Amino acid sequence: MNKITEELLRMVSDFQGAFSGAFNIREDGQCAGRQNSANITITSKTDKPGIDIVVKPGTKGETVYIPACVTHGDLDDLVFNDFYIGEGADVVVVAGCGVHSDDDSEARHNGVHQFFLEKGAHVVYKEKHIATGSGKGAKKIDPVTAITLAEDAVMEMDTVQLRGVDHSDRKTTATLADRARLVVRERIMTNGEEQAITDFDVLLKGEDSACDLVSRSVAKGHSYQEFRSWIRGENRCTGHSECDAILADEGRVNASPALEASNIDAALIHEAAIGKIAGEQILKLCTLGLTKEEAEEQIISGFLK
Repeated sequence: MNKITEELLRMVSDFQGAFSGAFNIREDGQCAGRQNSANITITSKTDKPGIDIVVKPGTKGETVYIPACVTHGDLDDLVFNDFYIGEGADVVVVAGCGVHSDDDSEARHNGVHQFFLEKGAHVVYKEKHIATGSGKGAKKIDPVTAITLAEDAVMEMDTVQLRGVDHSDRKTTATLADRARLVVRERIMTNGEEQAITDFDVLLKGEDSACDLVSRSVAKGHSYQEFRSWIRGENRCTGHSECDAILADEGRVNASPALEASNIDAALIHEAAIGKIAGEQILKLCTLGLTKEEAEEQIISGFLK
């Protein structure tokens, strides 16, 4: 691995010189390191770029790392990763992505991830995106995540994008069986001319299935954000989506939550709130000795935790 990769790994996956357990490190479109564990196997696909990650039934307490890094411009990295999580398994997946460019060429990573969780499986999925470098070329990260949850399966997604990504278009689809549950916590900050688009499409197909989608975002500079969510209830189920956004400078946010119920016992709700930082919040912190700029940063930091 080169030094840029090591630095990106520290930022997106808390890399401390080595990973324990199963991992696959992707650097500039190639595998830069891989290790299996007794219960988690990672193999390369034979028909397209990407890997298959297989977690044995009943696996508990393990973490698998699959970070990807693009370290220079003039690279469009596309990868397909499929996760097969066995019945009753309970694991953490860390899939951070870092993009770096010091020239005027575009650098892009697009990870297409499919998750198949068997009955009673539980996955915590951590996805952090970041872009660095002084180049004027666009730095883009456009992930696609497709989730299939069997009976009683649970997936928790924690997605973060707080720095440097010029354009991102995140698409997430999910289909839930009986008593399955999807929980999403998204945090985004854009600045300058950056653009970030989020698109959720969740089908609550099973009886007593549930989803909870919460997005918190800050749009600064002249940046633009778009939040789209579509929750469809086809059975007795519960669904909730929430988009809270703070505007600063000339930032813009478009929130478009949508619900579709085709069962009398589908309980669906959405919330959206967009506004600036309240003046009294800034004033209160200024009385404690902070400057206006420092107060705004403290408020934003707390909002995005």
